[in-house]
Order: sequence, then structure tokens, then C-alpha cells
Amino acid sequence: MQLNEQLNQIGQSLAGIVPELFLAIFFLGYLVAELLVNRTPDKEKSASWLFFISLGGAIIALGLIAGQWDTPPDFRFRPLLFLDNKAVFFKILVVTAWLFTLLHIRLLRYRFPPELNGLLIAAVLGMCLLSMATHWLTVYLALELLSLSSYLLVALSPAKKAAEGALKYLLFGAISSAIMLYGISFLYGLTGTLDFTNPAMQLGLAANTPLVMNVAMLMTLGGLLFKLSLVPFHVWTPDVYEAAPTPLVSFLSVAPKAAVLLVLMRVATAFPAELLPLLGGIALVSITVGNVAALWQQNARRLLAYSSIAQAGYLIVGVVAFNQLGFEGATFYVAAYLLLNMTAFLLVDLLLPRSDTPLADYKGLGKQHALVATGLTVVMVALAGLPPTVGFTAKWLVFSALWDSYQQQEQPWLMWLLIGGIVNAAISLAYYLRLPYLLFFKNATNQPLPAIYSSGGKIISGILLAAILVLFFKPEWLMGLIQVI
Repeated sequence: MQLNEQLNQIGQSLAGIVPELFLAIFFLGYLVAELLVNRTPDKEKSASWLFFISLGGAIIALGLIAGQWDTPPDFRFRPLLFLDNKAVFFKILVVTAWLFTLLHIRLLRYRFPPELNGLLIAAVLGMCLLSMATHWLTVYLALELLSLSSYLLVALSPAKKAAEGALKYLLFGAISSAIMLYGISFLYGLTGTLDFTNPAMQLGLAANTPLVMNVAMLMTLGGLLFKLSLVPFHVWTPDVYEAAPTPLVSFLSVAPKAAVLLVLMRVATAFPAELLPLLGGIALVSITVGNVAALWQQNARRLLAYSSIAQAGYLIVGVVAFNQLGFEGATFYVAAYLLLNMTAFLLVDLLLPRSDTPLADYKGLGKQHALVATGLTVVMVALAGLPPTVGFTAKWLVFSALWDSYQQQEQPWLMWLLIGGIVNAAISLAYYLRLPYLLFFKNATNQPLPAIYSSGGKIISGILLAAILVLFFKPEWLMGLIQVI
């Protein structure tokens, strides 16, 4: 390739990653702004300035990403990145989660160090790159950028518990990262390529024994399974969810899952079919472990942590169905889960602002704050997968895809996964309905909240509650968008 051709290719590639370039420049610009703004003696005013700078940057990034819609699918820095409507959709989900987190922090008046916003920008940059990654080297580097930012975000709180949670997160993350890196090297030795859009990867793996192939695939997927909180890489989840401040837990519980799910969908089409039973087994074990462990939790955030392990398993159900409806259902599920989980954390925090969220403290709050408590009840019903909520629609889509796949392939493991998923959905009712029971059927043990939180909560709760219900009656509004990607 001539030098002019190389320069043209680099220019075209740079034009395709404008949002990511903006985020990188914005990250550096924010660090400079932080140094300048923090010199003012009024800390409250400087915090407001930094918040609005971050909010403005998030809105600009969202606009730049939306502008990529309907861009002709093509590689950027072939074969490292691939931009298509799928990548754009998932990047929109990530930036939406970022905006929601900033509003959550503002509404509840959290006081974080100014470094918070810079770390969020870096994490979002990592997830945007991850959404376009089609090469294991790019996946690893983007995942590390996301992981390092996440470890620091968890450690931001001055509480001792946050430092402990961040240390556990770091240790488990380092182990999963090392396993993934070794798996990638193993994969390269077997196939001679790290590009999982290259047919040589599938052919190279298929030429080996099933044991070697499964070990290589499982180790390579270690970092992705860690971010999805799937068994056996789930141990960090409850400790981190309990230790970190609620807005950051809300962000980390959904945004990384969205980016990683797209990578997993791309990988599923590139790896041999033997990967699917392996992923199906991981999904069923994760659903079961998450739901059963959640039954004994006495803390709202730990309960939602085990819930997220189970919900991640349901996300994978759509992937292992391995048909068009399965991929569309998984995409619908992750969008619905982002809405539901971030709403759940916000409402939990609105009822008891900046608390450690023990379940006992929510007794009787439904009588004091009826609208917020009703919204939380609807969210819990939606997470359980009951109508009339978008959670029911999401589960219906992934189970329908799994059933269609079983009818076509008649593989017994698909039926076991379907039965296990439905049984676990029934089990989950026992813990999802605990919060509504405590809110409305137990006597209060704490004081009413200040009016500022209640009034803001009423507005936010009403908007989110409407979205959760409307997407049940009008799922085509979201599904129609997903079908064109």
C-alpha cells in the first residue's frame, strides 16, 4: 500500500471516530478546567461549574454519536474497529447512562471529588471503543481503560467500606484480565489471528479438540464475563454494589454490560457453534445463583447486585438463541434493563438519600412518599418480568427466540435453559416483591424525607414510570429502531 493510500485510510478512519476523539480531547480539557476552576474559594460554585461542563460534554457526545446513524458500515483502522448502526445504538445507551448518572448526582446533591467527572469521561470513552471493537487487542485495551476508571470510581467515597470494595474489585478485575490476556495469546497460537471477523479464527479453533477449544474460548471471554457479572466471575459484584455510592453503582451496573453485550454478540458469530452450549450453561448457572442468593439479602443494593447477576444471565439467553430474534431480543433487553436498573437505584436513593440502604429502613415509606414508592414497586415488578411493564416484553422476546431456536435445532440444552429461565423468573418474585411489601405493609421506622428530595423524585418518578409502562404497550417504538440496526 502506497503512503498516500495509507494516509487516506487513516483520514477516513479518524473521520469515523469523531465522538471518541471528542471524548479524548474533552477528557484532557476537563482536567485543565478542573485545575482552573478549583482555584476559586467558593467550592459550591466550582462544583456547579464542573458539573455543567461535564453535562455539556455528555450532550455534545450524544449529538456526535447520533450523527453517525446510518453511516455506511465499514472498518476504522482495519481490522481494529467497525462502525455500524449496532455500534451507534449501543454507544447511545452508554452516553444515556452517563447523562442519567450526572442527573442522579445533581438531584441527590452528592459531593464527590472533582476527579469523578474525568473518570466518567474515561470510562465512557472505553465503552464507546469497546462497542466498535472487532479485534481482541482493541477489546482488551478498551476493557482495561474501562476497568481502571471503574476501580477508581468505586474508591472515590471516603468510607472505609468503599476502599474495601474497590480493592476487591481491583483484585478480581486483575485476575480476570490476566486470564483473558492468557486466553488471547492461546487463541492467537491456535488460529494465527486476533481479528474475530476473520474466518481463519473459526477454522483454526474448529481444527482443535473440543477441550482445547472450550478452554481457549472460556479464558478469552474471562474479561467480558467479569464485566457482565456472570458466574464464575461474579464474586466482586455484591461487595462493590454495597460499598460504592449509589449513582456510581447505578452507572456501573448497566453501562459496561451494554458495551460488552455487543462484543459478545459479534464474538458469538465468529466462534464455533460449540461456544453456545458453554455460554448457555454459564447463563443458567448465573440466573440460578443470582436469584437464589438474592433471597437472603438484607440490603437493597446487595439485593440489586444479585439481581444484576441473574439479569446478565437473561441477556445471554438472547445471544445463545443465535437467531435474528435472539439478537434483537438481547438488544431490547439491555435497553430495557438500563432503564429499569438505573430507575431502581434512583428511587431507592430518593427514598433514603445517601444511606447504606438496609432493607429494614424502607419499612412504611410507601405511606410517606406514595408516588416514589409506587414507582419503585412498578420497577420491581418489571425486573421480575411481569406485565404490564417493559420487563415482561424483554423476557418474552428472549424466551421466544430461545423457543424458536429449540424448534429448529432440537438441542436438549436449549429446552433446559428455557425451563430453567422460566422457573427462575418465578423464584425471583420472592425477593423483587420484598421492597414493595416493606414499603406498604410495614410500619415506618424512620423520619420523613426533606421536601426537596420528594418534589424532585415525583417529577423523575413520573417520567420514568410512564416510559416503563408505555414500552409495554408500544414495544414497536423501540423494537422498530432495533430491527434496522
